[in-house]
Amino acid sequence: MRHVIIQCLLCGSLTFGIWTALSFIYLCHNYVSDWPKETQEATSVWSLDKKLQQIILHGSGTRPKPRVRVKRPNRDETKERGTFLKLAKKFNYTDPNLVHGFFEYGFNAVVSTSLGRERLVPDTRDKMCHRKHYPVSLPTASIVICFHNEEFNALFRTVSSVINLTPHHVLEEIILVDDMSEFDDLKEKLDHHLEMFRGKIKLIRNQKREGLIRARLIGASRASGDVLVFLDSHCEVNRVWLEPLLYAISKDRKMVVCPVIDVIDSTTLEYRPSPLVRGAFDWYLQFKWDNVFSYELDGPEGLTRPIRSPAMAGGIFAIRRHYFNEIGQYDKGMDLWGGENLELSLRIWMCGGQIFILPCSRVGHITKQLFSHSSGVIRAMTYNSLRLAHVWLDEYKEQVFLRRPGLRFIPYGNISERVELRKRLGCKSFQWYLDTIFPELEPSKSS
Repeated sequence: MRHVIIQCLLCGSLTFGIWTALSFIYLCHNYVSDWPKETQEATSVWSLDKKLQQIILHGSGTRPKPRVRVKRPNRDETKERGTFLKLAKKFNYTDPNLVHGFFEYGFNAVVSTSLGRERLVPDTRDKMCHRKHYPVSLPTASIVICFHNEEFNALFRTVSSVINLTPHHVLEEIILVDDMSEFDDLKEKLDHHLEMFRGKIKLIRNQKREGLIRARLIGASRASGDVLVFLDSHCEVNRVWLEPLLYAISKDRKMVVCPVIDVIDSTTLEYRPSPLVRGAFDWYLQFKWDNVFSYELDGPEGLTRPIRSPAMAGGIFAIRRHYFNEIGQYDKGMDLWGGENLELSLRIWMCGGQIFILPCSRVGHITKQLFSHSSGVIRAMTYNSLRLAHVWLDEYKEQVFLRRPGLRFIPYGNISERVELRKRLGCKSFQWYLDTIFPELEPSKSS
């Protein structure tokens, strides 16, 4: 009887493994088969990954339509894309290392390992950006990068790209915050390889898992630069990426700026340029990318003109350190991550600041393919969104509950400190935000 049970268990495990592998192969095959062919026109070749950037088209009628300008790839970029497409066809999707990498890290760790600890990415800036010059005297920057169980090479490429492409006189430090990682290569091995950057790196290791929000606060508390620049741990900065951000902040201490976030494909790790978009969100409090209206790109600056953004993605932005502290940093009552970017965006706009995306600053970012969120992450995102709604949306929080009635009965902790912060800063109403900053977010007429 015992042998029969063991055989049944083995058969069940084998069947589950086969179905998992087949499901993953199907997923990856569909993902690759959806890529544009090399013979297609440039607009499809250089469009954003559909799974990452689903641009919202607002209404019709009198609103100006977005200006579409196609940046045609140069010969080197076309050649590079061809190389990556050929590479994709050679992927062995039954390779257990590839499957493990996707489930462990959310992207192709096999390719990441083959790329190594640094590489040169294509310059995706508009040609007009090449003619811009920035003063030598700029504020100094502390780059804060938090990570938890990140793939070693992706993390190291983030660090090495910052070191290699940032003028040393403005790079005060890189602050790495290890949020209780468990992987061995992020311990002694990482310490050993970071020795080459001695003098520019501060490595902080949290003694317990804090989550992205509190980990960033820990990193910011150790910073000494004039400007805080937050990066995700799977980025690669581009040429002249930091100077535009620092220059804009030097002219206005209450300006918060973001680069254009280019796409690093999660399967091939190909670096692709992103179109000009702005950050937005919907009544589900989900961040989205939105079209830039044509009038925002008019004038002599053209495609290099700063783009006013109602919200920011949150993973990559720069803010003056003292201003970050002055406006209340992050909401310390929030858990893990999720919603903190929208909360900070609303607070900046409603309390006297402004957010711009700078087209002449480019940073690549891997959008991880997460197969599921843990129940803890889902709870944190809901909890954080409720704190945002009850502090900042005023009567418009009913628009959120109209779409998700169950949220009315979920606890969201003590928000008295954040309500008091809003009063102390003399912040404007959410109605002002809708009228002035984001009129495209139209409330539902039914209630």
